[in-house]
Amino acid sequence: MPLNKLQFKPGINTELTAYANEGGWLDSDKVRFRFGYPEKIGGWTKYSVNAFLGSCRSLHNWRALDNSEFLGVGTNLKFYIEEGLTFYDVTPIRATTANAATFSATNGSTTLTVTDNTHGAITGDFVTFSGAATLSGAITAAVLNIEYKIASVVNSNSYTITSAVAANGSDTGNGGGSVTAAYQINVGIDTVVPGNGWGAGFYGRGTWGSGATVVAGGENIRIWSQDNFGEDLLFCIRDGVTYYWDKTNGVNTRAVTLASVSSSAPTIARQVAVSDRDRHAIAFGCNPFGSATQDKLLIRFSDQENLTDWESTATNTAGDLVVGTGSEIVAAVETRREIVILTDASVHSMQYIGPPFTFGLSQISLGTSVAGANSAVAVNDSVFWMGNDRFYLYDGQVITLPCTVLDTVFDDFNYTQSDKVDASVNSKFNEITWFYPSGGSNSNDRYVTFNYQEKVWYYGSLGRSAWLDRSIKEFPIGASTDGYLYNHENGVDADGQPLTAYIESSPVDIQDGENFAFVRRLLPDISFLNSTSGANKEVTFTLKMENFPGTGYTQSYASNVTDSATQNHVRIRGRSVGLRLESDNLGVTWRLGNPRIDIRQDGRR
Repeated sequence: MPLNKLQFKPGINTELTAYANEGGWLDSDKVRFRFGYPEKIGGWTKYSVNAFLGSCRSLHNWRALDNSEFLGVGTNLKFYIEEGLTFYDVTPIRATTANAATFSATNGSTTLTVTDNTHGAITGDFVTFSGAATLSGAITAAVLNIEYKIASVVNSNSYTITSAVAANGSDTGNGGGSVTAAYQINVGIDTVVPGNGWGAGFYGRGTWGSGATVVAGGENIRIWSQDNFGEDLLFCIRDGVTYYWDKTNGVNTRAVTLASVSSSAPTIARQVAVSDRDRHAIAFGCNPFGSATQDKLLIRFSDQENLTDWESTATNTAGDLVVGTGSEIVAAVETRREIVILTDASVHSMQYIGPPFTFGLSQISLGTSVAGANSAVAVNDSVFWMGNDRFYLYDGQVITLPCTVLDTVFDDFNYTQSDKVDASVNSKFNEITWFYPSGGSNSNDRYVTFNYQEKVWYYGSLGRSAWLDRSIKEFPIGASTDGYLYNHENGVDADGQPLTAYIESSPVDIQDGENFAFVRRLLPDISFLNSTSGANKEVTFTLKMENFPGTGYTQSYASNVTDSATQNHVRIRGRSVGLRLESDNLGVTWRLGNPRIDIRQDGRR
């Protein structure tokens, strides 16, 4: 018999049965499709040897007028501005007390108790002391006058910190009477806590006896939005305060509240942005002018080119709009022509129309959902987002994206942590990727990708909590759960470790009726272009044989294929054959073509 070409349809399809998906792929990890063929994704290396504290959920890159380059990094514990691969802590100060804090120590213990009346701190907060004096023993002024993380809160007037050295019997002082304590804003929570039973969360939510979702103190997990206003930075805690960092003051100066710069600015908002086309600062889901009460459907915008004037008058372009559908704005995404606003139930378009109204707002869809604040992303004039059980596209109209891995994603999805979903763009490969938490994980450990040029889907496992497409930077940047940023599509390995990748097909019939067949040869068609492993370029091809639909594979034959291989001899028997390709070697990347198999007919049984 002639050689038979194994040619598969692009993309992963898990919605069909294995035989209905004949000629298709059914499983993969760290594999993408390009020109219809699968290849291993690019590797990654550390962006900086310096780590950040907390879980990063926001990245924003911009250049100043002097061409200096900055990266805003928002975590649940801190806010940093990176310059020159160094993370500068610009976390705002919540309160400062002078001549109030005192210290007490216990012999042999590293735990220090700090007394500072009505300190307002919570466990995990950061405080920096200055002006403290030595406690007469091991706890010197140099030990005290640094930043500390609050280990526990005793009461509203005292808390504990952990010293780098243990106290001795001479540490009987209180640190002097001239201590200044600078308290950073309260840290945010990192994980939603699931409740149990009726009343755990919103009263009556769900059915009797069902679990509900609650968060510590009634808060959301800490999510930041940020955008540069010229060379300065605006950034906002979701349902919290908006802050302002002035580049002129340098990276060693902390950010301040926007309200300290502008008395008319919103004091609470869900999200902030700067309209690139018309240079208005915009607050979504904020408090009205003259009120401190948040309206989660209210949009306010500043005067054009003026960050400090948010009060609407006859002589400026400041103003407000109210979204008429839904109960809260979840996300706002800017495209080249408009700002697309996603509520929990609808989609709206906000467009600049000029004086006297400045912006216009129109509803474009109803009955949609959105997974979280970071689950939507723009590509040119289109917006892609993940909903509660499907994916959406807006490109002038809202449509549901047909998805060939839909059940695979949403049947293994931790809905209590849906706010952690992060939508990302990898423009070099025409990819939209959503990083999300699987059913058994409280952090993002899985991804699903839509190639918007080839209209195919694929998925895999990778823990990233925030992403920034390449623009100013040479490579896309991903924030990992290990506290580091990584340059992606850089090399072929996982920061010096082998990057394991695989793809597996559905069975393909090689005989009809009751006939069986032997596969006796495999002729691989694979390229190792861009591999860095020298002579050790190798992947594993596994052919699997099945006798009847749904019975599973009864035989398999694995063979290692190198860049010099022309054929591999095998001998397996069945009615249909499946292919698995995998690699776990350092320095190896690959692209699959159309392998061929040599089939010999067998008898019946």
